[in-house]
Amino acid sequence: MIRFMKTEEKKPNFEIEKELKKRGNNLIAGVDEVGRGALAGPIVAAAVVFDVEKRFKDLDKIVDSKIIKQAMREEVEKSIRKNALSIGIGVVEVIEIDRFGIGAANILAFDRALQNINIDFVLIDGRNFRGFNYKYRCIEKGESKSISIAAASIIAKVYRDNLMIKLHAYNNIYGFDKHKGYGSRLHIEALKTHGPSMHHRKSFLKNIGKSSLF
Repeated sequence: MIRFMKTEEKKPNFEIEKELKKRGNNLIAGVDEVGRGALAGPIVAAAVVFDVEKRFKDLDKIVDSKIIKQAMREEVEKSIRKNALSIGIGVVEVIEIDRFGIGAANILAFDRALQNINIDFVLIDGRNFRGFNYKYRCIEKGESKSISIAAASIIAKVYRDNLMIKLHAYNNIYGFDKHKGYGSRLHIEALKTHGPSMHHRKSFLKNIGKSSLF
């Protein structure tokens, strides 16, 4: 369910990034992932690095991707791409999620997002994170505190949504264009009727309650 921001809620800013920059970290990437809890499709991570001193159009519209409507999210995503110093995308496919588990897949997605961009420090949305080879800090509810993390959530969300829409074009019986692979009622009913496709995470379907899914 989409939650809309109340007027009194504090928007994300660059305070954390500026603090880290004072400590000699010039290139600070915000990182976030989308699709961790989906039943189908990849997990996608994005990394975004800004010049934290630069102001640009739509900067104040960068918030958690889950609390803005699709049209606004896509508009802001274009502005982020235009104004960021660098952006990285990391995709981990279904076969890898089933093979390694979602925790390892999450780390792998972050690594892939970061491997082709220059960074000094990473800000990660979340409370705890292990197995990472970069200097980093976990920020609980990071999308509401760091513009870099919020921007990463938007880039990852738009990128993954577009992937799921493309999957729907090839296989339209599951409604991937509507629920993006998450466990909606429409999706569960389609799974019970048709069984899983090659795009479904077999390791995630064990609790749906119908052995014929496998």
